[in-house]
Amino acid sequence: MRGFFRYITLLAVFVALAFAGCIENDLPYPVVKLNVTSIDVEGIIGTPAIDEAARTVVVELHEQTDIQNVKINNITYTEGAEPSREVVGVHDMRSPLYVTLSLYQEYPWTISATQNIERHFTVEGQVGATEWDVENRIATAYVGTDDHTNIRVTALKLAAADIATYEWAEGVDPNDFSTVRYVYVTCHGRTERWDLYVKTTDVVVDIVQADAWGKVMWLYGEGLSGTDLGFKYREAGSSEWLEVADVKVNGGSFSACVRGLQTLTEYEIMAYSNDDVSAVKRVKTEGVAPLENGGFEDWATIKKIVCPYLAEETAFWGTGNPGAAMVSATVTDKSTDVRPGSAGSYSAMLESKFANMAGIGKFAAGNLFVGKYVATVGTNGIVGFGRKFTARPTALRFWVKYNCGAIDRIGTLPAGSTVQMGDNDTGSVFIALGDWTKEEYGVDADGVVKGTDDIPLIVDTRDKSTFFDPKSDAVIAYGEMLFGETIGEWREVTIPLEYVTTSKVPTHIVIVNSASRLGDYFTGSTQSVLWLDDMELLYE
Repeated sequence: MRGFFRYITLLAVFVALAFAGCIENDLPYPVVKLNVTSIDVEGIIGTPAIDEAARTVVVELHEQTDIQNVKINNITYTEGAEPSREVVGVHDMRSPLYVTLSLYQEYPWTISATQNIERHFTVEGQVGATEWDVENRIATAYVGTDDHTNIRVTALKLAAADIATYEWAEGVDPNDFSTVRYVYVTCHGRTERWDLYVKTTDVVVDIVQADAWGKVMWLYGEGLSGTDLGFKYREAGSSEWLEVADVKVNGGSFSACVRGLQTLTEYEIMAYSNDDVSAVKRVKTEGVAPLENGGFEDWATIKKIVCPYLAEETAFWGTGNPGAAMVSATVTDKSTDVRPGSAGSYSAMLESKFANMAGIGKFAAGNLFVGKYVATVGTNGIVGFGRKFTARPTALRFWVKYNCGAIDRIGTLPAGSTVQMGDNDTGSVFIALGDWTKEEYGVDADGVVKGTDDIPLIVDTRDKSTFFDPKSDAVIAYGEMLFGETIGEWREVTIPLEYVTTSKVPTHIVIVNSASRLGDYFTGSTQSVLWLDDMELLYE
């Protein structure tokens, strides 16, 4: 009987296997996103920039690194990923490296290098800045004379410092630029020819750019090197010209920032080079905009959720409270602990917690941001950053207190992070101005555009590639301050804004405050609390 049952069992297995061979397997493969998690490259500045959203790795090479022979010592990937090529080794990084990571799906990655070599070619009596055509190795300087037979070179650097050698073409007077001059530059064992030109310009001094903000304006001029270069300005209609202080001169180029201006006011400016003056140019300063509810006085409880506004239609700030409310938690609330001398009654208190109900929960950082909480998907949150804003402040000022807890929750970590349990948590405040669009920056982990024209950025904690990137092309200005230790008493701090250009006008503002900087990664301390009060934008 025992043998009969064994026979029946074996027969059932064979029948099942036979049927299985005829049935199509429709079970979907799991989706495992494959990333470059770290890379070790010789001769770079700082750390590699790994962008999981764009699937790119960018390294910045030192000036003296040979870009044609860059050594990659090590690279790591998501566990299980199979690379399409060997990346470790020596590569010519003038062109990117392409590698596809495969497991259940394929993910193409690009590894590229940037290198900034500081170059100089200036001559005596030069007017304005040198023009560069690096791709074709051409440099052109301008002078105010037609006689180019006796032009002295005052600065020449065309390749990496200290390791490049220079040799002028034979048989030519070293000061004769009546025709193109050739110089042969040898670096890393390779020799390249540069073409150096000196040309005549009729312009002695000129204002090449003037950017007027709310209470400051940025001036850029070109004039005759070696002369007294500067700017003067006056309010339109005034007869008295005012001298601009602190002019920065670089050869024939010069620039300055004029402070203490009136908003929405027209000014006249001119540049000078000794006794020569430029044409007068008119500019008008912009208006300034205050930071809405920067004193954190407006609070309301709407549908049992604490909100940093009185009504949804007037909201400027958002918090993670709507997500935390699903497990009856509040991570951001008003506090009667206000900074010394405050005319208000409340500050904002951001408290990191492990939000938990019935054994299900996640770490939630105390947070307060310009924007709106969008949705909860499972135990993950989707938030929208940004509000419309076209002014150009110079800094963010506020008062802060911070209880710095020891990290007791680690979810995931950014690439290259070395955070461990027991380390100090880090509170953070950052501000950014930019021209983000919902189409490019407002897409969630499912590929759905959740951003709006008013709130264009979407951060979906299911997908690290959606996290805010201060180095994105849309960022015009950025400033950040981190708090890695307890601040027991109220302290006033200022975050200067660093602009990538003075000419672009932003469309939106983003401010994000967090009691635990790595809250998006569900990492931080349940003991961390950040208090903020009287946050304001500065325009001088």
